[in-house]
Amino acid sequence: MKVAVIGCGTIANAAHIPSYLNNPEAEIKYFCDIIPERAQAAVEKYDCGVAVTDYHEVLKDPEVVAVSVCTPNNVHPVIAIDALRAGKHVLCEKPAARTYAEALEMQKVQHETGKILNIGVVNRFNDSVNLIKKYIDSGKLGNIHHVYVSFRAHRSIPGLGGAFTTKAIAGGGALIDWGVHYLDIVMYCCGDPAVRTVTGETFCKLGKNMEEYAYTDMWAGPPDYNGIYDVDDSVTGLIRTSGPVITLNGAWAQNIGVAEQYIDFMGDKAGIRLQYGKDFTVYTAEHGALVEYKPVFQMRDHFQNEIDAFIDCIKTGKKLPSHIDTVVITAQMMQAIYDSADQHREIVLD
Repeated sequence: MKVAVIGCGTIANAAHIPSYLNNPEAEIKYFCDIIPERAQAAVEKYDCGVAVTDYHEVLKDPEVVAVSVCTPNNVHPVIAIDALRAGKHVLCEKPAARTYAEALEMQKVQHETGKILNIGVVNRFNDSVNLIKKYIDSGKLGNIHHVYVSFRAHRSIPGLGGAFTTKAIAGGGALIDWGVHYLDIVMYCCGDPAVRTVTGETFCKLGKNMEEYAYTDMWAGPPDYNGIYDVDDSVTGLIRTSGPVITLNGAWAQNIGVAEQYIDFMGDKAGIRLQYGKDFTVYTAEHGALVEYKPVFQMRDHFQNEIDAFIDCIKTGKKLPSHIDTVVITAQMMQAIYDSADQHREIVLD
């Protein structure tokens, strides 16, 4: 199955490209990037494919069955929609889009074309997350009434002044970049409950004066002090759903030197703390005694799981949990947090 990778930056090289190469049923025919050197570097590094700068060239090739969209957020919708209309199946990196309205347009075109549109909410293919979902689905935790989400770092603003920190490109900061993964895990594990009300506040504080921002290292760097910083470097919120209440605290940067990246699922029979990207601990009571234990299991690479599932669903027609129909719920939730922060009031969705 011939595929193309559109956008040859960090996530493409760290996840999509190696995963396609590891799948015996996939062959990368094109590496596409608006920076010619980046596309050519991929051809040379992986010893396959053709380097191109215009994604339309990829879409005109009838041999290409599917594409991965690994570009900045602002062009996710236009490339994904063009690809769907050109008859290609699409795996688009998260977030689906900068806004809920853009995500809805992507969903509309997916329905019109019937081609697959999956979004890179890769944790739905994480073995730890899927085991937690089984615990919850089996009733082991009882009624899940509250989920607490923490995605906080001390100083981890990516590429200060670049695409990540420019709202017109990224759509937002810590929430849309990191929070999308955490909220999606909660929704997935809890059965994608309907979102009823959302209240939140976002803060653009530590990165606002870019030259005064102190840090030890910077992913997606180095900083561009002539660039833009107009996104949230921290966020807090409360979400009521038809299932649990979700509370969250997130930060790319905060004046607390402790990184806290976990999710607490709290039920009336037991609770689980998931360390993001790692294992989890179960807390409960048995025979009048407090008990905690940590399941031990094999953790496969979730990006490989995601790509393998994408290739398989193209062959079988199976609808994956990362389908746009599901992911659009998280897009709506994040939009409501941003709207609540802008209007300083609760947003009612249901």
